[in-house]
Amino acid sequence: MRSGLSALLLLGTWAAGGFAPASAATPTPTPEPQASAGLLSAMQTDLGLTKSEAQARLTAEKTAMAIDGKARRAAGSSYGGAWFDADSGRLTVALAGTQKADAVRATGASVRLVTYSAHQLDSAKKKIDALSAPAGVSSWHVDPKTNRVVVNVVASEHRDNDVEAFLTRARQAGPIQVKETSAAPKTFAAGTVGGDPYYTGNVRCSIGFSVYGGFVTAGHCGRPGAAVRGWDGSTIGSFQGSSFPDNDYAWVSVGNGWWTVPVVLGWGTVPDRLVRGSAEAPVGASICRSGSTSHWHCGTVLAKNETVNYSQGAVHQMTKTSACAEPGDSGGSFITGDQAQGVTSGGWGNCSGGGETWYQPVNEILGRYGLTLHTA
Repeated sequence: MRSGLSALLLLGTWAAGGFAPASAATPTPTPEPQASAGLLSAMQTDLGLTKSEAQARLTAEKTAMAIDGKARRAAGSSYGGAWFDADSGRLTVALAGTQKADAVRATGASVRLVTYSAHQLDSAKKKIDALSAPAGVSSWHVDPKTNRVVVNVVASEHRDNDVEAFLTRARQAGPIQVKETSAAPKTFAAGTVGGDPYYTGNVRCSIGFSVYGGFVTAGHCGRPGAAVRGWDGSTIGSFQGSSFPDNDYAWVSVGNGWWTVPVVLGWGTVPDRLVRGSAEAPVGASICRSGSTSHWHCGTVLAKNETVNYSQGAVHQMTKTSACAEPGDSGGSFITGDQAQGVTSGGWGNCSGGGETWYQPVNEILGRYGLTLHTA
């Protein structure tokens, strides 16, 4: 029995440099076709196009990108910027003056005459960049179509004294256009989503469930105080509590522009799942798990309150399932319907040949640390 248990995996994984998970071999990537099915599908969904319209647009955009450099060189100092017009399928170039118009048209671009060159607008924006902007000013950029520096202001803050003072100084810098936006911008580093990867040292594990103030995960992934990075390498927070062996649970604080989200990733296999509670599923119930290596897999609950004897020591009160998992899935979410069940600990086998996986029940973790599950 001991020899069999020594094969149990702790499903964290060590990166072989950077953030890439270690692997036995790295396959040669296959070049993606110019218009993959996934890309065309996304364009149809998000842009309201038919498949043929999406294909035609991609072709036109490729042509426009090839023309852009030629048109810029032909325009010289008169160049005022360029944009792709989806209706006509052509590149339009703004020109400050008529002298270079024929040369630009010869490249295949349309021409629009404007007052200011790109150099003039860039200089104005650089002056605005040097100003201290209040929170009610959300952004600003050079817009070749309006031939202005567009300053976006939160609508509810437009009449704020600090905003008006900023706009006065911006107008002194050059030609601007003020537009209103509904809300202030916020960073999109990411919310803490179940199944997503995180890194501590050279170890990659997976987020379990968001709680108020952080997320729960596996204890063997990090010790208290260990710094945690997100999928993009930015700092999330640090381990606030961790236990392994005996238990296999931990919680990580969230800050630095990250926030908690009551969602578990479906990885395209199923829609992402909202978390609405943590009612415990019985033995025999179906259960699914999400992790950063093997993504979304399902099975059934086989046993509860099982002691698992890892090589590092025994872990108690575990739940066993027939769902597979692989290195890097540690800490990831086990969920039944919209009810959180637990965080992935370890197991045997893999998602090619099958196996079994254990999780530490989430309610035990919440109770141990006095945490509250973030629910939808």
